[in-house]
Amino acid sequence: MNRREDPRLLRGEGQYAGDIALPDALHLAFLRSPVACGQITHLETAQAEALPGVHAVLTAQTLGPMGVLEVNPALPLCDLPNFPILAASDIEAVGQPVAAVLATTVNQALDAVEMIEADIEETVAAPPRLAAMQHWQTGDTAAAFATAAHVVRVRNQHPRLAPSPMEPRAIAVLPEGGGLTVWLSTQTPHRARADLARILSLDPEHLRVIARDVGGAFGMKASLYPEEVLAVWAAHHLGRPVRWTATRSEEFLSATHGRGLTSEGQLAIDSEGRFLALKARVEAPLGHWLPNSALIPAWNAARILPGPYDIPATDLGTSARRAHTAPTGIYRGAGRPEACALMERLADAAARATGLDPAEIRRRNLHRVNGPRDLPAGQVEGADYATALDHLLRLADYPAWCARRDARRAKGALAGIGLGFYVEPSGKGWESARVTLEAGCATVEFGGSSQGHGRETALAQIAADALGLTPADITVLHGDTATCPAGIGALASRSTPIGASAVLEACREIIRRRDAGETGPITADTVYTAPGEAWGHGCYLAAIEVDRDTGAPHLTRMACLDDAGRLINPLLAKGQVMGGFAQGLGEAMMEALHFDDGQLLTGSFMDYAMPRAADLPPLTIHKTETIATTNALGAKGIGEAGTIGAPAAILNAALDALAPLGVTDLQMPLTSLSLWQAITNTSKGHET
Repeated sequence: MNRREDPRLLRGEGQYAGDIALPDALHLAFLRSPVACGQITHLETAQAEALPGVHAVLTAQTLGPMGVLEVNPALPLCDLPNFPILAASDIEAVGQPVAAVLATTVNQALDAVEMIEADIEETVAAPPRLAAMQHWQTGDTAAAFATAAHVVRVRNQHPRLAPSPMEPRAIAVLPEGGGLTVWLSTQTPHRARADLARILSLDPEHLRVIARDVGGAFGMKASLYPEEVLAVWAAHHLGRPVRWTATRSEEFLSATHGRGLTSEGQLAIDSEGRFLALKARVEAPLGHWLPNSALIPAWNAARILPGPYDIPATDLGTSARRAHTAPTGIYRGAGRPEACALMERLADAAARATGLDPAEIRRRNLHRVNGPRDLPAGQVEGADYATALDHLLRLADYPAWCARRDARRAKGALAGIGLGFYVEPSGKGWESARVTLEAGCATVEFGGSSQGHGRETALAQIAADALGLTPADITVLHGDTATCPAGIGALASRSTPIGASAVLEACREIIRRRDAGETGPITADTVYTAPGEAWGHGCYLAAIEVDRDTGAPHLTRMACLDDAGRLINPLLAKGQVMGGFAQGLGEAMMEALHFDDGQLLTGSFMDYAMPRAADLPPLTIHKTETIATTNALGAKGIGEAGTIGAPAAILNAALDALAPLGVTDLQMPLTSLSLWQAITNTSKGHET
């Protein structure tokens, strides 16, 4: 079934936050800090206020005290930082909003921002400070390392990334009838409503948040932002509609960044190539304020270890530190790619240490039956990781890949292949749905939301299947807190495993009541809580060549196999894999944010490289379906698969390509410069 959303969107009939007609709206613009750390010594707004079209200039003193944003306590927090809407006296990051202007037009607001006099005494930023940490341990790692035949060590420094959805952050607020209607580009409309009510001391019943269409999010729009809170405050207090759409520069400066984690690991191996013990430490960066899911990457990057491998002893630790930068948060994968990259680099290092083929050493250590720690006691998913690996290697013809690499090497090429086996936990908790059956048609009101990933299509298929109707008979509504039941939202690959299970359970309730003789319109409300976390899995295989003279990398081919449990729509699944792969390739080979003394050096697409269609190699996609036992639908996540497995495979392929030169360490992104530098440094070492 094709995506039912596409005809409407292709006709230009999408309803994004920037499309909302707001007569007589005020446009919002921000004065932002040019320094990373300092004190505001003088702030004068009179000249700005006198300009034509300017309705108000706001400062922290204008706003008064407000509540703070809730942070998911995935890790024990040392302290909860402030959530400054506008800087009061302390400046904590470049790009932090200092003052705001509301004017009749965007240009009038921007002109007024230029007229605000702000003196900031710059100070030296403090070093990153601990915000949260946790430690896990199983088995006797000391004894395992003491008796190991081999010990390998690796260190990964992930680049800091700008999520960069096609639609930037945007909000439109309409005060009407004593309440506020907020159109917001968000993944979590119900949570945004609750956070706005708490921060602004408003009655939640007087707030309506709508997220009809969202042009991409990738985790960046999972949390509420200071600019969005201010827009709602202004509409409420000024009694006028207010709108704001971030510029791309503002997205680079003040939207949440992703990745940036550092991980180090040691793996103990016996003489037969079996993994005995793992020691790992993860350190995650945080910005000057914490979005709701700020701690999730640090948590996932450690708690997912050792991933798909059967390792009896583990010593795992993670920490997160605040710094004077833009906030960091979840970005497609959220700690899963970091866990995968560490384990897969260790697996390849173990293969080199033992002389085993990288596929063989994985085969010896992958779980035969998947039993992740978060499954309820006695439950297993029944997924055989080693068989999944063999399935991909057979379908892709792994021996032929190796033969091609060796033939290219014989001709002097720097050619390599790499594997990346991954797991993808799909989120925990609950979602809700309301289904109404009437006159041979059904309406599904979904508590989750959509960010362009075909949610209406998939839910229509599920409801039609359960109710004995066609997808054309199903109307799907989502993203409106006034009409849809409460839900968590579109994040952590939870929409299908948990959200669609809620829809399925509501449909089953309708069938039971219909079979019992109930007639007329039947409505079933369901709050579905998954009994465990579904874990998808799969493997990526990459082939690369590196130019010996320039370091230019060329991915020649990619193949993958993904197991997302019960697939609802193979077309949607393929799209998710391809999109995730493109973003995974971006991290592996192109994208990186750079700071110098708190100043962002890569604040535009002139300096921050994004993958284009021509940068993507051929990707052959394979699949298996192992039904999950942890939700009613039997589904697992697949939305983040490509961002998890692909970078590890590409990194291992590059290391394999340069291994004949003696290169043992590379960091992402694998740019021409970094690869050339590795080649040059190794050559100089050989000369001396």
